[in-house]
Amino acid sequence: MAFTLPDVDRRTLVRNLGGLGGALALSRVFPAWARSGTAGLTPAPAPAPEVLSGEAIALTVAEGHFSTGGRSAHAVMINGTLPAPLIRLKEGQNVRLSVTNRLREDTSIHWHGLIVPFQMDGVPGISFPGIRPGETFTYEFPIRQSGTYWYHSHSGMQEAVGHYGPIVIDPAGTDPVEATREHVLILSDWSPVHPHVLLKRLKQMGGYFNMQKQTLAGLLAGKDQNAKERMEWGAMRMDPTDISDITGSTYSFLVNGHGTAENWTGLFTPGERVRLRIINAAAMTNFNLRLPGLPMTVVQCDGQHVQPVETDEFQIGIAETYDVVVQPGEAKPYALIAEAIDRSGLVRATLAPRMGLAAEVPPLRARPLLGMKDMGMDMSGMDMGQGGVIDLSQPANEGMAGHSMKMRDRSVAPQVKMGPGVATLSPMPADRTADRPTGLETVDHRVLTYADLKSLTPHADRRPPTRTLDIHLTANMERYMWSFDGVKLSDGADPIPFRHGERVRVNLINDTMMPHPIHLHGHFFELVTGAGDHNPLKHTVNVLPGGKVSFDLTADALGDWAFHCHMLMHMHTGMMRVVTVRYAGDAA
Repeated sequence: MAFTLPDVDRRTLVRNLGGLGGALALSRVFPAWARSGTAGLTPAPAPAPEVLSGEAIALTVAEGHFSTGGRSAHAVMINGTLPAPLIRLKEGQNVRLSVTNRLREDTSIHWHGLIVPFQMDGVPGISFPGIRPGETFTYEFPIRQSGTYWYHSHSGMQEAVGHYGPIVIDPAGTDPVEATREHVLILSDWSPVHPHVLLKRLKQMGGYFNMQKQTLAGLLAGKDQNAKERMEWGAMRMDPTDISDITGSTYSFLVNGHGTAENWTGLFTPGERVRLRIINAAAMTNFNLRLPGLPMTVVQCDGQHVQPVETDEFQIGIAETYDVVVQPGEAKPYALIAEAIDRSGLVRATLAPRMGLAAEVPPLRARPLLGMKDMGMDMSGMDMGQGGVIDLSQPANEGMAGHSMKMRDRSVAPQVKMGPGVATLSPMPADRTADRPTGLETVDHRVLTYADLKSLTPHADRRPPTRTLDIHLTANMERYMWSFDGVKLSDGADPIPFRHGERVRVNLINDTMMPHPIHLHGHFFELVTGAGDHNPLKHTVNVLPGGKVSFDLTADALGDWAFHCHMLMHMHTGMMRVVTVRYAGDAA
């Protein structure tokens, strides 16, 4: 069982244990499911004493310390562990989760992806007031779904310092996924620098943590853009290496709280089918995930069953979950590699038949460069001009420069509030759901795209949408300003209204050069990929740079719901709105 400290003053205990040495001892407290060498979970209905389950669950949020890679810092822990305890529930049950706050500040828990009454959704200022220091709040709701989900704080930036954990919900009937063993894998990023300090540095200089900018040496070696391309991008005040705000220069990348050197190991028996429930709980990092030499069959995305599809690598956006089945055939270690999309770092975990084995750590792959498509300027099918060359250094009435001027043209998006927080508007955003995601465009193996995902069963609501809503993801990346339609939540942005039961086609248009994992609380939506009644159901979608994504929403959950980018600092600085769902005739 996980070691917990629900009613102990951790500061006093650490002091009694001998200062930093005691803090470091506490920092390596993992819940049973996350310890290295775990045999994993046995699929239901076998008992699982190492997890929290049943109809009454108690959670305590308190201060702690965490260390990895020889660095230690403040953490926010649940029941004394990082990651937090695994909560395992059953579709059809009711659950009461009593959350006690031992911090000196407010806290909260959002049940990410769970369909709950809006008063139980856990977003301070939208669905409830938050949990004040010393208080206990009881969340109570029925379990209406199955699959892989997670929970995290929606208060301040506690999520970035450890306030997150997994949820597994077993189906009421037969699980269509056949496996004899399960491992839960939470990916995360961690810095010993407090997230508020990280944000301050980004506001001082948007590219503060980018240590992979182009250099003269790279130009001479032919690894970077040529001089002409460099000048063109410079003239537009854009950086083709600006892919992640916070990078491996300060982040340690973790699997179940373990860095590469700590080598989290999950056990298997050769030949068995192993289900990996993979959750991206990072604050600011999208990961490219692969198991070299071991194909993965994707069976679930965001907790929803999909038609099995085999792949060698996929990108998992922040807050997404993927369930994959692997079948290791040999009694040898296999590496699980989660590489940051900007290639500034990675974490290696190991699947092995026994403890003591460590899979090889591959070198980081060459860092990617953004291109015209990432600026919303899809060149396919265009008249490229004489010799097929477009010169961005020419005046605005020549070549592509004319299009670049449209990036500030109000007519491209009349609903966007133009100002210092909107640096660009994509002139030609393209549907990129069938595109390989950032950094995986040219790898020589199979890469999953959203277009590969098809729901296992057809959707119940087959009505066509009755209206269309465009929402622009806007920013001034250099000044680190983020918003929807040019308006930050703190600037008094109006709610986005829906009528209960209506069907709406929502178009997300990314006017920035960075992917954004956009999450809607309280609902699943049908990602429009061309699969018709089998379009995949999701609660979070990663919108590629310069691209657009469409989803069809049945607004079936009454209440007020958060809608935001799940990059924590983008949300914190304004890329967030409130969605309201009301009966027709009710006030918004």
